[in-house]
Amino acid sequence: QLQLHESGGGLVQPGGSLRLSCQASERLDYYAVAWFRQPPGEEREGVACIVGTRDDYANSARVRLNVSRDYGKKTVDQQMNKLSPENTDQYYCAAATVIGQAVHLCVAEAAATGYSSWGRGVQATVTS
Repeated sequence: QLQLHESGGGLVQPGGSLRLSCQASERLDYYAVAWFRQPPGEEREGVACIVGTRDDYANSARVRLNVSRDYGKKTVDQQMNKLSPENTDQYYCAAATVIGQAVHLCVAEAAATGYSSWGRGVQATVTS
């Protein structure tokens, strides 16, 4: 089974940036990969995804986030800019195979149940 591991979280001041990285155990050519956030006590919510040449972002995060993929390193990164305390969340990467799918697409705000592989998550804390 595909294994995922997030890194790059930590503590940052308001207005600062973090770059999260999702390291996969195999090439991601045949996967849609998504980033989710989970505020304390709330449900997990998708914020970004990438598959093939397509990517998508949640409306609330579009101006702050950028997701990128490196096939050689088997990583999907999420650059987060202009962070505020409201962005203090646990962040997860997730993947779903697209083998057999005629159309490759992803929707950032799609339900978490659509993804079969998950990392353990990483904490991002924004505070002064």
